[in-house]
Amino acid sequence: MQTQLVLDDLTQVTQVVMEKLPSILLGGLIFVIFFWLSRPIANFLTKPLAKATTSKLIQMVIRRTMSLLVVLIGLYILLRLVGLTQFAVALLSGTGVIGLIIGFAFKDIAENFLSSLLLSVQRPFKLGDIIEVEGYLGVVKKMTSRATTLVDFNGDHVQLPNATIYKNAIRNLTANPFMRGTIDIGVGYDTDFDHAQSLAMNIMSSQPAVLDDPAPQVLVSSLGASSCNLKLFFWVNSEIDSQLKVASVLMKRLVSTFLAEDIAMPDDARERIILNTDASRPEESYKKHSSFVDNSKQDAIKATNDDTSSDHDEIREQAAQARDPEEGENIL
Repeated sequence: MQTQLVLDDLTQVTQVVMEKLPSILLGGLIFVIFFWLSRPIANFLTKPLAKATTSKLIQMVIRRTMSLLVVLIGLYILLRLVGLTQFAVALLSGTGVIGLIIGFAFKDIAENFLSSLLLSVQRPFKLGDIIEVEGYLGVVKKMTSRATTLVDFNGDHVQLPNATIYKNAIRNLTANPFMRGTIDIGVGYDTDFDHAQSLAMNIMSSQPAVLDDPAPQVLVSSLGASSCNLKLFFWVNSEIDSQLKVASVLMKRLVSTFLAEDIAMPDDARERIILNTDASRPEESYKKHSSFVDNSKQDAIKATNDDTSSDHDEIREQAAQARDPEEGENIL
């Protein structure tokens, strides 16, 4: 009995399929045509966007959305010809529900994707820029729909999720290449402060890497237990000179010049207990110390032409030659 019912159902299904076969073939042909033409149609419809926006990511998203709509139209026509009109309507109306479900299930992925869209529109940085985000400093090598890759100054690749970049402060060191550096140095209270400031200004002004505009400054920053502390401010073009290297050269010249001018640079006041020393011959100990200071003066004065070149181009070259740590289309 049950076998007969199954056979009857199969017979009815076969009859329906045979009756609908022309419609099924026509619908299938139409779907294949729509599927094959979806990409060319999407490319044609999104051509005007190339003038409206330069964001590759936005162009890609709109192009794929157009392509998907063309495919859905072909599928809808196929289902209508087959006679599944209600299913076709349910499919199209359920697409939005499915999108919401997927959005909640893949919240982080969707968040990074939307952040990449916003970053590609606002463009707070571009390829080759040196940026700092969340304590990570490096050259922008690549941005995909998920993450941005930085090459830091140790040569390491750092991948930051786009949502992290969009939600946090972005420090772009390339947008304005001028960078300010500071140096702290303490001098004794018996020093002529105006003279010390003048010497420091002359040292900074004579260094070619230090910019004249903005002008360098020497200010009294604080009064310590045993010294009056000076703070030197200077500006460099970070694309040409390294702020750290310039500071190193200036500090060596400061020490050598202050020693030559007999300007004391005392350390913090502290209690000293001297045990088992040559107390009967203090002048010999002083001569040894004076000899060491004289040698230090000579060595420091010799080091005035140190290299101050910037490392930015070297890091960019490393970033260009490095392997891409993540597959994906670059959107910058």
